[in-house]
Amino acid sequence: MTLNRPFHLVAWAIFLDPEGRVLLGRRSGVSYGNGLWGLPGGHVEPGEGLAEAAAREALEEVGVQVAPPALSILGVSRYDLDGVQGADFFFAADAWEGTPQPLAGTAEVGWFAPASLPPDVLPWLLPVLEAHLQKGVRVSEQVDGMECLRLFDER
Repeated sequence: MTLNRPFHLVAWAIFLDPEGRVLLGRRSGVSYGNGLWGLPGGHVEPGEGLAEAAAREALEEVGVQVAPPALSILGVSRYDLDGVQGADFFFAADAWEGTPQPLAGTAEVGWFAPASLPPDVLPWLLPVLEAHLQKGVRVSEQVDGMECLRLFDER
């Protein structure tokens, strides 16, 4: 018997400063990960492109503006955890306009080295950054019962 479950399509922006640090925002007043540090990002709207969604979410959440063509795709991570399915698309940016600040759904912002993230980050963030940002993995997946991230297609 197959259950009809929604499939979440999510786009995330990874902003990298000259020192290689990643911009994170502390999620606030949101349904997922409230109080935890995470990347700017969110659900892709109907009719919206992936890069456009990442750029829109970054502007809404942390006040930085980036043109979608300036975003480079780092990879995709499929998940099937605790009855929730989806795919996260990760885009990198090393140039943008504006100063990061907490806006909608964000209580504070900060820059963190990928290897030194705060302890209260979204639970999947560290392994995903290691896979896609540091190791160059294009596709990964997390499935209930797996010990860790399954990695595919290393560059």
